[in-house]
Amino acid sequence: MSHSGRSRGVVRPQGFASSIVEPTRRSDGLGMVSDRQRQRMCERLRLRGIRAEAVLAAMERVERHRFVDPALASRAYDDDALPIGHRQTISHPWSVARMMELALTLGAGQRHWLEVGSGCGYQAAVMAQLCERVTSIERIAALSEQAGRNLAAAGVQNVRLVYGDGMLGARTAGVFDAIVLAAAGMDVPPALVDQLAPGGVLAMPVQRAAGQVLVVVRKNSEGRVSHSDAGPANYVPLLGGVT
Repeated sequence: MSHSGRSRGVVRPQGFASSIVEPTRRSDGLGMVSDRQRQRMCERLRLRGIRAEAVLAAMERVERHRFVDPALASRAYDDDALPIGHRQTISHPWSVARMMELALTLGAGQRHWLEVGSGCGYQAAVMAQLCERVTSIERIAALSEQAGRNLAAAGVQNVRLVYGDGMLGARTAGVFDAIVLAAAGMDVPPALVDQLAPGGVLAMPVQRAAGQVLVVVRKNSEGRVSHSDAGPANYVPLLGGVT
């Protein structure tokens, strides 16, 4: 599912000034080279166990180099987490693909997904290929602005950015078929479980004594919640509040 047009911008708390405009798509000189690099990236993802064809197709469509600093563009398709400022990183391609695959293969609906931790906007752009609409929340104002610029430049129109505390979710947006967190908490925030739709799937890294573990939360049609582990993880810490 590919979407093009204007980004819907950033929703700000009352009193927060914002002047997001749609930027001109920058010319980076990569051209067809990036197409080949994305294909190779997806081949590596497949070798590492990603099987969902819809996820691989989405990863191949989204130009990751447009979401990193131009100085790092040549490394955009390596399986590395790259700095995006404010002590944050863009997640490894494999980590993004794994989160998306979990949501899809565990049966999450494809109407409305929530991302906690917009960062530079890359994962939201991938999510936007897989569902009808995405709400993405970010606690760092400058990163929320950056994600808005990147998504607008990439022509992604079905992502709504929210500046706020991701641990509280986005209650006014309704419930979500899938919720994905790009930061590791000490536990799954109860507010996010409440906002999970019946039949929904939540995936997030959780910090434990032996290291981070990717935890999957599922809510059945009767509202009953179950937890399971889906392997090790390595993410930045999940923090509350806004800055």
